[in-house]
Amino acid sequence: MRPSGSRPRFTRFTSFTCRAVLALVALVALASCGGSDRGAMVSTANPHASEAAIEILNMGGSAVDAAIAAQLVLSLVEPQSSGIGGGAFLMHWDASAGEVDAYDGREMAPAAAGPDLFLKADGTPMSFFDAVIGGRAVGVPGVIAMLWRAHQDHGLVDWEDLFQPAIRLAEGGFKVSPRLNAMISAFNGLSQHASTRNYFYIDSIEVAGAVEPLPVGYLRTNAEYAETLRRIAENGPAGFYEGKVAQAIVATVREHEKNPGLMTVDDLKAYEAKKRTALCRPYRLYQVCGMPPPTSGGLTSLMILGLLEGFDLSGLRPGSPVAVHLISEASKLAYADRAVYMADADFVNVPVSQLLSARYLKFRALDIHPGQSMGKAKPGTFNTSREPKHAADLSQGRLSTSHLAVVDGNGNAVSMTTSVEGPFGAHVMAAGFILNNQLTDFSFQPSINDKPVANAVAPGKRPRSSMSPTLILDDDGDLFAAIGSPGGSRIIAYVTQTIIGLIDWQLDMQSAIDLPRHVNRNGPIEIEDQTDLVGRVKELEALGHKVDVKSLVSGLHGVRVHDGALDGGADKRREGVVLTTGQGQ
Repeated sequence: MRPSGSRPRFTRFTSFTCRAVLALVALVALASCGGSDRGAMVSTANPHASEAAIEILNMGGSAVDAAIAAQLVLSLVEPQSSGIGGGAFLMHWDASAGEVDAYDGREMAPAAAGPDLFLKADGTPMSFFDAVIGGRAVGVPGVIAMLWRAHQDHGLVDWEDLFQPAIRLAEGGFKVSPRLNAMISAFNGLSQHASTRNYFYIDSIEVAGAVEPLPVGYLRTNAEYAETLRRIAENGPAGFYEGKVAQAIVATVREHEKNPGLMTVDDLKAYEAKKRTALCRPYRLYQVCGMPPPTSGGLTSLMILGLLEGFDLSGLRPGSPVAVHLISEASKLAYADRAVYMADADFVNVPVSQLLSARYLKFRALDIHPGQSMGKAKPGTFNTSREPKHAADLSQGRLSTSHLAVVDGNGNAVSMTTSVEGPFGAHVMAAGFILNNQLTDFSFQPSINDKPVANAVAPGKRPRSSMSPTLILDDDGDLFAAIGSPGGSRIIAYVTQTIIGLIDWQLDMQSAIDLPRHVNRNGPIEIEDQTDLVGRVKELEALGHKVDVKSLVSGLHGVRVHDGALDGGADKRREGVVLTTGQGQ
């Protein structure tokens, strides 16, 4: 296994050869390019998206091709969570080369944005609610640029063909799902801006003084989004980052009546998706690979696993008080370090190698006691005579994101987490899609108690994320699983707990995803309500923990390779579905 930030040149020739053959006979192409008789599989958060991905896979498309088609549909049918107006991180497994690639499509701060972006005139931070709605919160979107770059490396089906499922659905209409209806109803602030009021409510007719959200089953079309997709299909990223679409984005951002932003057409044109070196670390007999900064997800998850290496989790029952306790204590330590050290590594020094070193993690793990909570964890240091130079940024992020996992017929895989940040992003639309509010993932305060915050706003900087798309390789260096989740800063806990379920408890993918959720972000243990874990509260309190019982709506989606067959899972807490080639419409 060789994690890499670059590709050997011969793989582009292979991709070109497959594309030419596919134009003649899809099935012959699949065989000639090393296709597997185990088929292909996709798991996404919406049936329409899974069906679009399967349509592309049935054509002989790659995992990246399928992920692109799925994302374009998710932008339409799940606008509260992700879309082309947001950002994403994509992990790719190249089966023939034995390589992991990491693609960074995180949003970027405009050139005019500075550390005072979310400060009021008196120097105090804006309220979170005032900041997240409107143009000020919108970062330069990265999804399209990232998908284009991944397609250049790994695509088999022509770029424009990947847009057809979403265009058909946008023009023909899709039925509003129960989750979309519930989210519109919960976030009635959407009615305050004309673009979202006209789209998410029935003809903007007021009922008893309030507009009526789109009901379940309503056939929602989006001709404007279809037009945008055609522009991008025909012109590549220029169809998004230049011309009519770019102008619409900037106008929406800058002309917001209450909270205008700073983005310009030059900011859009300057955006660059980045190919980074994946973070891979052994856990038990496996290699776990995650995204590097600017997301904290991969690094924090790998730290939690490293801190737990000295404990025999396989000898504990999933959900037992001791298992929950140990995972929680390791999580506290890792989240404490996350708050201080992790941000965009292009702007600040993130001590990745030190945080993942066996020596450091073994020393930190000494604070984990099987019979007693440590209380609140302090961040670690690499020199015992010094305090960390940065202040802790304890902002948690909002909860609306999506994840998809794909394994194609050649054994290649994609694990991709994608987001517009808070539900419905900044609550504004441009050119038929929701715009993100990811800039509120930055610290609102550039310094705290005279210490700088690593995650402070800066021009061109990418805000810290918790997204954790993950690939796991077995002891032979072959793909074992692709997994990830939405959930704000809880993503890290959701993904790590599921990895433990797959590896330590040898669960199948669906069973690992179904595990009752528990999260510790260096505070109380959050326990998923209406699960068996609620019955463990007193035992956890006896270990010294404060426990909060609440709704924890993960959205885990994953695919596992087991005994040569594919085994998928979709989180029942959302509307996802797993499909294999031969299924779908």
